[in-house]
Amino acid sequence: MVGSYERGDRSVTVQKLAELAEFYGVPVSELLPGDSAPAPLAPTPKLVIDLERMNELPKEKSGPLARYIATIQSQRGDYNGRVLSVRQEDLRSLAVIYDKSPADLTEELINWGVLDSEARGAIETL
Repeated sequence: MVGSYERGDRSVTVQKLAELAEFYGVPVSELLPGDSAPAPLAPTPKLVIDLERMNELPKEKSGPLARYIATIQSQRGDYNGRVLSVRQEDLRSLAVIYDKSPADLTEELINWGVLDSEARGAIETL
């Protein structure tokens, strides 16, 4: 289907364009034609919370994180996993809750064993 949009065989709706942008993790403007060729996009590292490790942490450390994650799980109806992927916007919100920069919070979550060290690459794009 995406190929047919690219070739111009099919018209894309605004709703579908927004869904595609969210799926690819890019702004909608990146999917629209422009005057210059867009720079190639590298895949954004995933932010994956290890739920089992999070549940092993002392509540004074993990309390705000656990409540935030529980809200995401409730919204998604996703209660069965051992890990949960979150968006960069979630990391920004958590950084505000923990009164830290996204980079500092990422390092702390890595040190806690809740995030993989590859998550460091995600904060470079924030």
